Amino acid sequence: MKSVIKIKGMSCGGCRAGVENAIKRVPGVISVTVSLELAEASVEFDENKAALKDLKAAVVKAGFPAE
Repeated sequence: MKSVIKIKGMSCGGCRAGVENAIKRVPGVISVTVSLELAEASVEFDENKAALKDLKAAVVKAGFPAE
């Protein structure tokens, strides 16, 4: 499954990398691309192992509001 998560507050490459690494640690994530310009993360994941709420929780834990 593919999903896009809107992320507020990212302002630098370090922010982007932190969010990307947090999402990658969620079991079931296949790939993730985080864009500062679009303020979003595009995530492909196995919906049998992860849910959208798990991905959003990882973003929040990294310190950014997720929609």
